[in-house]
Amino acid sequence: MPRSERSPLLLAGLLATAGVAHFVSPRQFDATIPRALPGAPRTWTYASGVAELALAAGLVSPRTRRAAARAATAFFVGVFPANVQMAVDWRDRPAPQRTAALARLPLQVPLVLWARGVARNAQGQS
Repeated sequence: MPRSERSPLLLAGLLATAGVAHFVSPRQFDATIPRALPGAPRTWTYASGVAELALAAGLVSPRTRRAAARAATAFFVGVFPANVQMAVDWRDRPAPQRTAALARLPLQVPLVLWARGVARNAQGQS
């Protein structure tokens, strides 16, 4: 399978894994929900898990891949505030946790670019 065909499936796998993790271990995700959002953090945790699972499913099918990749791009941009909140909230934690929270910030950029690239490569589809 050529790399361009594997890329959307790898991204789908990453999103599916993250989506399942939101249900298996929700507490760690609850802590990243910005306080400014209305409602309970757990609701946002589950909603983002559902979104990740839906995006993963959309990326698997060539018919929905372009739309799903575009939505994934927006999703990765949209969850960035949660990563910023985590970095702020974890500034007084032990160094390994603090470093992990800060490392998440620049890692969002390759995810956005990856999803955008999948959308571009799927232009002739959907």
